[in-house]
Amino acid sequence: MLSILIPTYNYNASPLIDSLLQQGKLLDHEFEIICCDDCSTDEAILAENAAIASKACCTYFRNSKNEGRTKTRTLLAEKAQYDWLLFLDADVLPVTEDFLLTYSKALHPDTEVVLGGCQYSAKHKDPETALRWKFGMQRESQEATVRNKNPYSHILSGNILLRKNVFQAVVFPTTKFYGMDIYFAYQLYLQKVNVFHINNPVYHLGLEPNADFFQKSLDAVRTRKEVLYGLPNIEQVNPMLKHYKTLCNYGLRPFVSFGFTVVSGFLKKRILRANPNLFYFDLYRLGYLCSLK
Repeated sequence: MLSILIPTYNYNASPLIDSLLQQGKLLDHEFEIICCDDCSTDEAILAENAAIASKACCTYFRNSKNEGRTKTRTLLAEKAQYDWLLFLDADVLPVTEDFLLTYSKALHPDTEVVLGGCQYSAKHKDPETALRWKFGMQRESQEATVRNKNPYSHILSGNILLRKNVFQAVVFPTTKFYGMDIYFAYQLYLQKVNVFHINNPVYHLGLEPNADFFQKSLDAVRTRKEVLYGLPNIEQVNPMLKHYKTLCNYGLRPFVSFGFTVVSGFLKKRILRANPNLFYFDLYRLGYLCSLK
């Protein structure tokens, strides 16, 4: 009845799967776990993930080349035998011991997409990953009541339950790019899919180094400009594009772009320090967006 789908790349998915197998004992229906290794380059991790095939209720396969998360999720969905899909990133762990049971109770005829949310450890002492942690704590870790006020703006594919036909109705671009969650959210918005948020979070454990997350964020901004900007009502899904459209409508984009060239160095230093400033991070990304041709 439930297919749990886990894409992984250079991350050991076994701790997550062991936790899910333990929780699966509480369910009164069948479930399966399918893990796809997206051609990991770390041989030790690859061996750990390959051992998943020997676990009960588990299927494992490996891509012959790195396909990216979106294509890998599509391949996982094709192999799923049940009508309900639970996508989980490999670098998460359920916060509660009844995580699967809570999702199981959400399987109703009128349900289409359910998101449980994410959490981060309240204590974080590594300055090298401070930006990703602080962003996650302040922007992603939100109660369901908050997320349900604008459900399409809080879609994180690392912990999402949805009907198989809903996922497969979305036609994803063939090219890889950062920011695919926004594209997916927009497609759900266009199709008027019922999206509901609950409090059933996972801990996000795999935090990128500050410089890596900073660059990925800029890559995602470029995606907003090249792929998403101009789509009808995209501002209903992404606040940054809403602000960008407002600046363009009032003819302010060139001024913001010029200001960005002046203060970008100042902002970047305060974003990549041990205690990053997220307001500066927002300004930097919006200024970068305005500077793109």
